[in-house]
Amino acid sequence: MIGPSSDPAELIAHLKTLRSEENAAGMARFGIVTDRALGIFNPDIRAVARLAKRDHIRAMQLWQSDIREARLLALCTAEPKRLTAEEARSWANDFNSWEIVDCAADLFVEAGLDDLIPEFAADEREFIRRAAFAMIAGAAVHRKGETDTAILSWLPLIEEHSGDSRNFVRKAVNWALRSIGKRNRTCHGPALGLAKLLAESPDKTARWIGRDAVRELSGEKLMARLK
Repeated sequence: MIGPSSDPAELIAHLKTLRSEENAAGMARFGIVTDRALGIFNPDIRAVARLAKRDHIRAMQLWQSDIREARLLALCTAEPKRLTAEEARSWANDFNSWEIVDCAADLFVEAGLDDLIPEFAADEREFIRRAAFAMIAGAAVHRKGETDTAILSWLPLIEEHSGDSRNFVRKAVNWALRSIGKRNRTCHGPALGLAKLLAESPDKTARWIGRDAVRELSGEKLMARLK
């Protein structure tokens, strides 16, 4: 039986008992990298994480396995208060799939590693740049106590990278913009203003990001919720 005392090898062995080639094939259709995947759905990984509990050193070791599910388990069992910027950078160097990026971004936000956002955004690698905007989206949604000024300070970065046409970047930039706009009434106006500006851009990618954000941020249900 796995538990808090289980070592990385024992946890990986347990994960392998849950392997599903059929699930892995289905994941690939959603753009998830499955070269080193066992085909275990995320709720089942989280169930393992609840049994294993948090252990930062063990999480670092799990990450080194290069197995998709072990890395997700590492992200679920790492200790945010102990995560350093250097460790986050090291993990980011291994990013190769959008779902790993998005799960890591949540952890990085919880760890308060906001200084990595401009650094990641400046990185030319697609998945590291995606991490920056996934972190912005996560902060906008989950940081209830954060000042609106701090959240709005990321809008120039969104505008700067709105022309990156790579699929996983443009979707994350769009996600970040929409998340800021949906945060509250104070954030909505500036975010919608940027969305409208991008919607008129001569750049095809920026125009798509802007138009999609305008459509969502102008919806009746959202406007009613923000009143």
